[in-house]
Amino acid sequence: MNPLIISASRRTDIPAYYPDWFYNRIREGYVCVRNPMNFHRVSRISLSPDVVDGIVFWTKNPLPLMPRLAELREYPFYFQFTLTPYGTDVEPGVPSKNDVILPAFQKLSHRIGPERVIWRYDPILFTDRYTMDYHITFFSQLARRLEGYTRKCIISFVDLYRSTQTNMQGLGFAPLTEKEIVELAQRLADIAGKHHLVLETCAEQIDLSPYGIVHGHCIDRNLLEQIAECRLTLEKDKNQRPECGCMASIDIGMYDTCRHGCRYCYAMHSLKTVARNTEAHDPNSPLLCGQILPKDVVKERAAKSCKEEQLRFY
Repeated sequence: MNPLIISASRRTDIPAYYPDWFYNRIREGYVCVRNPMNFHRVSRISLSPDVVDGIVFWTKNPLPLMPRLAELREYPFYFQFTLTPYGTDVEPGVPSKNDVILPAFQKLSHRIGPERVIWRYDPILFTDRYTMDYHITFFSQLARRLEGYTRKCIISFVDLYRSTQTNMQGLGFAPLTEKEIVELAQRLADIAGKHHLVLETCAEQIDLSPYGIVHGHCIDRNLLEQIAECRLTLEKDKNQRPECGCMASIDIGMYDTCRHGCRYCYAMHSLKTVARNTEAHDPNSPLLCGQILPKDVVKERAAKSCKEEQLRFY
C-alpha cells in the first residue's frame, strides 16, 4: 500500500471553483478520480484522516474555500498560492491582484500561518509587455507586500506544450535564453533576500545555486512533517518529471476544468472543453465532473498512513 498525500490539485483550481464539492468529499470520506489516460478506469480514494497524511492545495484564489477551513482541522495541509504579474491578457479569469488576490493571500496567512502559504511566482514568461524589467519591478512590489505573510517563493520558467503554444498566440511570446534566466534569477534572489524569503525553483534543470536558489519540493516532506508533528516515510514521486523534487501524492483534480483560462496552462487544452466539463459538475458526485457510469471500472486505491508515531520530534 502507498502513503497518501492528497494533491488538490495540479490539474485544476479546486479552492477557487470546487470548494463545496471538496468539502462534500471530506464529509463523505472518499473521492473518485478518473484515469486521464483511460476514461472508464476510476480510482476510489479514501479521504479519512486516519490514512491521509497531508493535503496540498494549489490555487490562484483560495477565498471560496476559506470560510470552512475548520472542517480540515484533522488534516495537515498547506497552500501553494500562485500570484503572478500578469493581467487579463494572460490570466483572463483571475480577479484583481491588488484588490482581491493580495488581500486573500494576507488573510489566509493570518488564518493558518505564513509557513503554510507558499508563494508561487510561476511560470515566468517574457512577452512584449512582460519584459525582464517588468518582472523585476512587479516581483519587488509583491515581495514587499508579502513580507511576513510567507517564508518561501517558488519560481519556474514557462514550458511550451502543444496546447500552450496555441493558447499563447498573439501575446508576443519570446522564449527565455539561459543568459536571461540567470540574470533574472540573480535579480529576484537579491530582492527575495531583502524581504526574508527563501527562493526555490520548481522542476527546473538549470542550476541556480550560485545565487542561493535551490531545487524545490512543492509536495514537501519536511513541511508536512512540521505541520503533522511527526516523521513521514515518503518517497519521491516517480510519476513526475525527473527534475521534480516532489514527494509522491495522489491528485484528485481533472484536466480542462479550471475556469481561470490562463494561456500558459498545461492543464487546459481549450475553453470549449472546460465549458463542457464544468457543465457536468455536480457538487454531490464523487467525481469532480460527471457521474459514475455503467461501463466504469471502479477500484479502491490501497493506501495507508505513513506516520511514524513513535518518532514524534516536534
